[in-house]
Amino acid sequence: MNVIKTAIPEVLILEPRVFGDERGFFMESFNQHAFETAVGYGVQFVQDNHSKSSKGVLRGLHFQLAPHAQGKLVRCVTGEVFDVAVDIRKSSATFGKWVGVNLSGQNKRQLWIPEGFAHGFLVLSETAEFLYKTTNYYAPEFDRGIKWDDPSIGIEWPGQGNYNLSAKDQIQPLWDDVDFFE
Repeated sequence: MNVIKTAIPEVLILEPRVFGDERGFFMESFNQHAFETAVGYGVQFVQDNHSKSSKGVLRGLHFQLAPHAQGKLVRCVTGEVFDVAVDIRKSSATFGKWVGVNLSGQNKRQLWIPEGFAHGFLVLSETAEFLYKTTNYYAPEFDRGIKWDDPSIGIEWPGQGNYNLSAKDQIQPLWDDVDFFE
C-alpha cells in the first residue's frame, strides 16, 4: 500500500497495490496491520456503509460529536467523487482547513478521515457507489453538519454549483454556529 500525505497530516490517501491482467484485477482493499501502521495507532472499525448516488449529488458536510465521533475510511468503488475532509478540531494547527481528493473505481484510492473532521463528497460521474468504514456507530443525537458552501471554509467544489442536496444538507449551519471538537 502506498500512503500519500495531504496538506492536513492526519488525513491520508491510501493507494492499494493492484494486480491486473486480461482477466481483471485483484487488490487487498483492507488490512488491519497495514492500515494501523500507516495511521500510526490502533483503529477499530465497527460499521460499514454503502451509498449510491447520481451525478451532482453532494452529501455533507457531516460529522458526529464525542463520545460518538467517527473516523472514516472511505472509497468509491464505482464512478468518481470529489471527497472532502474539513478539520473541526479547535486545538489543531489546521483548524478550518480542508483537503479534497478525487476517489474513483478506477484509481481505487481510499481516504482516511480521523475523528474531528467533517466529511462530504460530490458525485462527478453519472452514478457512484461509495463505501465507508466507521469507527463508531451512527448516533442521530450526536449527528451534526456544516453548510457545504460556507465561505468561511471556501471549499472549491468542482462543477457549476447546481448540486442535488438533501433537505438536511440544505439547512446545515454556517461555520460560526457549529459545535466543534476541542
